[in-house]
Amino acid sequence: MANIKLELVELRKEFGDLIAVDDVSLGVEEGETMALLGPSGCGKSTTLNMIVGLEPPTSGDILIDGKSVLDVPPGQRNVGLVFQDYAVFTHMNVRHNLEYGLRVRGMTRPDMEREVAKVAAFLNLGHQLDSKPLELGASELQRVAIGRTLVTNPEILLLDEPLSNLEAEMRNQMRRELRRIQTETGQTIIYVTHDQIEALSLAHRIAVMDFGALKQYDTAHNVYHYPDNTFVGSFLGNPPMNFVRGQFGHDGNRPVVAQNGSIIPVPPSSAAGLGDGAEVIVGMRPESMLVAEAGDPEAFIALVVAVEPQGPETVLTVRLGQTDLKLIVGTGMQAHEGSEITIRPDAELLALFDAASGVRFRA
Repeated sequence: MANIKLELVELRKEFGDLIAVDDVSLGVEEGETMALLGPSGCGKSTTLNMIVGLEPPTSGDILIDGKSVLDVPPGQRNVGLVFQDYAVFTHMNVRHNLEYGLRVRGMTRPDMEREVAKVAAFLNLGHQLDSKPLELGASELQRVAIGRTLVTNPEILLLDEPLSNLEAEMRNQMRRELRRIQTETGQTIIYVTHDQIEALSLAHRIAVMDFGALKQYDTAHNVYHYPDNTFVGSFLGNPPMNFVRGQFGHDGNRPVVAQNGSIIPVPPSSAAGLGDGAEVIVGMRPESMLVAEAGDPEAFIALVVAVEPQGPETVLTVRLGQTDLKLIVGTGMQAHEGSEITIRPDAELLALFDAASGVRFRA
């Protein structure tokens, strides 16, 4: 069983009447990358600041290796924080930036030179040790910021929106770099982001937050494919999950959800325990809706209202009753605006949510 490196226990932060973090509990295993994901203002950075010690929690606890660190000053928690704005000393060259944390700790010159050389080589900065920050590009600056933290050998590496200031290609490059760092060092990483692509591509597990509350904490695969609620389903995915509101019932022996005469067959496993007439929301990912043959008993019919070719795939907008849905198909699929199409949702990935609470029904 893996060791729990970091544990948050009913962590709460209030600013007057504002609840910034609402009793969040989760554990991060040693050597894994966990992403704190959510929209701006959801409490991600406040949670990070409490872990570092920059903000005291209103209540709850923070444990590292099973021991509370609430009374431990920020500089003694042995956690490293990398900000989105690089946070390097512009008057120092790369070498002196990397040495800074080691000089503060009183490391001897030979040991300091050895550690700096090791980190510089690891981050491909060895040829730029004498360069000033103003001579570097954005991705190189971010590597210096990460290196300045890594060289101190922190127990946990905290990254606060580290790629948000980079252009698209540089973000892709730095994502690859961060994956390599995690794989080769086994570093425990907490990664704060509002970018779902970063979270899904980098994290072993994702904590999705909204208005200070933890909406779901699970593997990246499960958070995307099996959202616990409509917020998670709508926040992840591009296009996001489709939602159809209707009444649960039966068409013969088939469980279905009906909306103004249109029906969607749903798998019996997802509808276990539901009574006829229950107000529900059907959730379907655009890529999990397949074009089927007419008459398929597990399919429904919709009207094509828009066709958007996007290189290797095409996004269809189809109308079912009063609801427009997004459907992703291959470029070879011939569809025309105004025509009808038969769609079969993947039964394994179709979700049913309570219409009032937005919470997913479980089999």
